[in-house]
Amino acid sequence: MQLFQTAIFGLSRLAAGAAALALVGMVGMILYEIILRYFFSSSTFMLQEMVGYGVATCTFLALGYTLEHRGLIRVNVLLTRVGPGWRRVLEAVSAALTMGAIGMLIWFFWLRVTRHWTRGSVSSSIAEVPLWIPEGVLLLGLGIFWLQLFAYFLRQITGAPPPVPDAEPADGH
Repeated sequence: MQLFQTAIFGLSRLAAGAAALALVGMVGMILYEIILRYFFSSSTFMLQEMVGYGVATCTFLALGYTLEHRGLIRVNVLLTRVGPGWRRVLEAVSAALTMGAIGMLIWFFWLRVTRHWTRGSVSSSIAEVPLWIPEGVLLLGLGIFWLQLFAYFLRQITGAPPPVPDAEPADGH
């Protein structure tokens, strides 16, 4: 069980690293565009599209890591009023429901990615980016997030410790 938890967290960490690289790439592209416009009165004509893909990449690839470090927005109104046993039950139910919702999104994105792949769809900009690439990255991020949710769900029903010492406070709150 601990090996599984550690492997999933390692995958989430790798995806978060890729998200950080995407962020650095966006900053680099913005700086490049500023230099082109200011000094050469020119443009790449694709900054907005690429930064949009970058923001989506950063958001979706970092979801698993953010979940494991308890960085997602939570409403603790009910969780703080119940004991540790009920808290684990509520956390497990919430994780299971979220896994269902994310599973539906994964299916939807899988259909879109395969449709873009088979049709050869590209963006309508000058870059003509094959649309299966950015949507495939979102699908990958959702898949990693689902796996991290599954690991969290298993941890709640078994009472296993988190793979990262700072992932969950010692008092369970």
